[in-house]
Amino acid sequence: MRAAFSRALIDLARADPSVLLLTGDHGYALFDEYRRCCPDQYVNAGVAEQNMVSMAAGLARVGFRPFVYALAAFVPVRTVEQIKLDITQDHLPVVLVGDGAGLVYSQLGPSHQSAEDIACTRALPGLTIFSPADRFEMRACMAYAGAATGPVYLRMGKADRGDVHPGAIGPLQPGGLLRIREGRADRPGLVATGSMVSTALGVAAAFDLSVWSAPVLKPLSVTDVCAAASASTGLVTLEEHSVLGGLGAAVAEITAEHQPTRVLRIGVPDRFSSRCGSHDYLLREHGLDIDTVRDRVAAFMALTERSDPSRPPWP
Repeated sequence: MRAAFSRALIDLARADPSVLLLTGDHGYALFDEYRRCCPDQYVNAGVAEQNMVSMAAGLARVGFRPFVYALAAFVPVRTVEQIKLDITQDHLPVVLVGDGAGLVYSQLGPSHQSAEDIACTRALPGLTIFSPADRFEMRACMAYAGAATGPVYLRMGKADRGDVHPGAIGPLQPGGLLRIREGRADRPGLVATGSMVSTALGVAAAFDLSVWSAPVLKPLSVTDVCAAASASTGLVTLEEHSVLGGLGAAVAEITAEHQPTRVLRIGVPDRFSSRCGSHDYLLREHGLDIDTVRDRVAAFMALTERSDPSRPPWP
């Protein structure tokens, strides 16, 4: 997926000399080809992410199309104020790319883990948020971001989880969900984003459940979420992000107002990691490994099956 991002960025920069890449003194191997192809469209802003975001805002004001790349723990989390006041307040066309979102940088501890970046950015007015699950969604998100007239945050989580689509997908619709597996209508449906889509597919195969991928987290289509809710006995959201303020929160907000249904939010609990370790270890610690997710979905299925269909779907 990271290679698809790099390739898409090169294509955008070659087609448009106003496209610039700003990095915070990392990502060198990822951008080796970009620097060879577009050396005059590359800026290393150093370990100064807040300055880098403000620099991007200034460049956007004079006609450039900046792409700002950093670890998600730093962009957007460290730079929320600059994003808010320098970029989103004036609706500037800056694309913020947060790599290693979620628990990817697990061995570096909470300072480099980022389970709050969606929550930090969802409340910023006019900011579009992408969370691609594979290289095909990444290409579609980059095409969308390249044509955007306002600010964008593109979230990259674990990049080597494999493809969830058999091939290229069409242009993304604003906030639309992508149905990638059709299962039984008398069971819950799974709505997942980013790295957790592959986990959702593994769990769905065991129970014959429908799966929707959410590559666009803001705006999130009310119509699509309600359609998923009406096609299932409940919804389970999966994200490598806090259960507070992310995809699960957005789905719960929409269904509470427009299509009441049971919603189980699976994500990082409201706490920091207690230990450092591999990415797989941290997934297990926070209950995001496939075995734990499968058990929680099975329990949720039992709960929805006990519900009286003639009554509203809440206790």
